[in-house]
Amino acid sequence: MPSTPQFSYFIFPGETPVFENSDLWLQPLSLSRHFLGENSAISLGHGEYFQTIRNFLENDGNEIICRALTRRLQQDVKAQDIREIQLCLVKHGEFYHPARIEVLTHRHKIPFVLNVAVSETGIKAINKEYHCLIKLNDEFPICFLPKVFGFGEVASTEDHKIRMFLGHWFEGYKEFHISRDPSDNRNKILVWDDIRSPYYLSLKQSAELYRQAARILTYYYNVESFKQIFPWHHGAGDFVVKIGEANLDLKLISVRGYAPLFTNPNQLKNGEMDTELILQALLIFFLNLSIRMRLDRYDGVGDIVWADGPVVQSTLDGVMDGLALKPSVASMPDSLDNCFRYYLSVCTKEDLNELSNALVETFNQRAPEVRVVKQHLKEHVEELSRVIGQAL
Repeated sequence: MPSTPQFSYFIFPGETPVFENSDLWLQPLSLSRHFLGENSAISLGHGEYFQTIRNFLENDGNEIICRALTRRLQQDVKAQDIREIQLCLVKHGEFYHPARIEVLTHRHKIPFVLNVAVSETGIKAINKEYHCLIKLNDEFPICFLPKVFGFGEVASTEDHKIRMFLGHWFEGYKEFHISRDPSDNRNKILVWDDIRSPYYLSLKQSAELYRQAARILTYYYNVESFKQIFPWHHGAGDFVVKIGEANLDLKLISVRGYAPLFTNPNQLKNGEMDTELILQALLIFFLNLSIRMRLDRYDGVGDIVWADGPVVQSTLDGVMDGLALKPSVASMPDSLDNCFRYYLSVCTKEDLNELSNALVETFNQRAPEVRVVKQHLKEHVEELSRVIGQAL
């Protein structure tokens, strides 16, 4: 009879194991980041959380984990090749309770992420996200998103329906948020590094981080169907960063939706996409991106905060970077980035102001960030106009 993998359980940062029937094993799971409020309809213990994950991974003879390992290692992996599976609850997220799954074979140690939807909000979102990730990874040749390996719904020991999917773990990438640096009382980006302890990014590093975020979101924006990744929010920890000695690299780990920015039944002209409409939509996409790029939550759980510094310049640069990665559009006289660069150059500050104000009125007016956006919108448009004028 083939051996079955040994399971062990941890809570981030994962040095001390959690044993069955210990006090922590029986302790209820926090169902969300505290600023969003708890979902009192569900009560789930840590042990129930871990056991449900184990049931998911062991289903059909560890089929899902074997399939994932086969894809990662590019070689056939059987259940008997797996010695141990370590489960570590990483955080209580806005939508999911992700676990780091570390699989030890006789020759390899491979990490995965398991996004686990426990709350009502997460359960509603997770199926859509899983299929969005599959779609975008299939359609776009450059990958800034995690690969996914399987989805399922499992009933916990208390008969709670819990949904989860297995994905690629970006090793060495960390969550980050705006935080107040006590050394100079300024807002800076704080990287949540559990290995070397949290640290602040320099202004140059922050500029590059925002530039890469804008590049990624622009790369996945479809200029002809107007489809975009949305919603996303720095406050939800949707991006993660890896800091190297000479550079940094950003990944987007969540895609909760991929839908048109707007729809227009008259978008075709003589069988082709109307160039003017493409550029108009791209301008709206850029203005929306320039505003939302500046939104975060203090330390990931506090009040909405508006980012200062190089964000506008970085967003413009990142949008141009993302457009330069795209194939040419038949109706365009030049590359997408050059055409949009010219289109921006003829926009007046009044044009930017009118469009930006109209755009903000389409936001969910009950969302906490809207008040913050409106407080800063005038100065934002002025900075936007100045940056565009200097760059173009």
